[in-house]
Amino acid sequence: MRKSERKPGAFDWFLIALSAAFLGAMLLLPLAYIIATALREGLGPYVAAITDKYAVKALWLTLRVTLWTVCVNAIFGVCAAWCITKFAFRGKKLVSTFIDLPVTLSPIIAGLVFLLLYGRQSAIYPFLHAHDIDIVFAVPGIVLATVFVTFPFVSRELIPVMTVLGRDEEEAAALMGASAFTIFRRVTFPHIKWALLYGIVLCAARAMGEFGAVSVLSGHLQGKTNTLPLYIELLYQGYDFTGAFAASSLLVIMALIILALRCILETRGGKAGDIDK
Repeated sequence: MRKSERKPGAFDWFLIALSAAFLGAMLLLPLAYIIATALREGLGPYVAAITDKYAVKALWLTLRVTLWTVCVNAIFGVCAAWCITKFAFRGKKLVSTFIDLPVTLSPIIAGLVFLLLYGRQSAIYPFLHAHDIDIVFAVPGIVLATVFVTFPFVSRELIPVMTVLGRDEEEAAALMGASAFTIFRRVTFPHIKWALLYGIVLCAARAMGEFGAVSVLSGHLQGKTNTLPLYIELLYQGYDFTGAFAASSLLVIMALIILALRCILETRGGKAGDIDK
């Protein structure tokens, strides 16, 4: 036992028990209830519910939107973190503040803003209509809304890491004649890869469960623009509780996979940090 560690006392055990009870009531119990309700009528109805053609389409759309969102936000996150940490320019604090805007802004408001910006009443709608570009009530609108809601996750994981790293190694590589891409690939990326992967995992987790902004822009078109959260709401409003909880269990499974990836990345990232030290 390290010198800084001590055996937990009575008050410490009380706090541990209180935390465990809170987690059990707020997290484990609802998750267990979802699984139990989904399987309440047996395995057959559960399998039928999750293999329904609309459920499969909703799951596939959710995965597609998540993939597009992660790709866009990974590129944006790296570029934003690079600009904020490597360059000094006027308005940098303002840019940093705007990156955090989706965290404080209600997703419903974001959806309404995009609806007004790209909908029929928009000034640019005639151009979009003339070129057959569908955003509102279409998949591009869902991707756009999800990207907006989730784009702080990658950059906010990278900025602290890149700030601590400083610019000495990049400047030394530049003096030796390395190009900007080579500097990023050979010097910067090895230091930030775990933070980048961790941000991508968080972004994917948030994207899969997004409801508010997507609900406004999707139009709830069955089999076309219904993501898995919207499909669950549709089933629940139709009093199909078995189907709703069966579809919810798919989100739970994906969340558990994301959680496992997060734990793996935290462990490997911690070991890599210890090696670097």
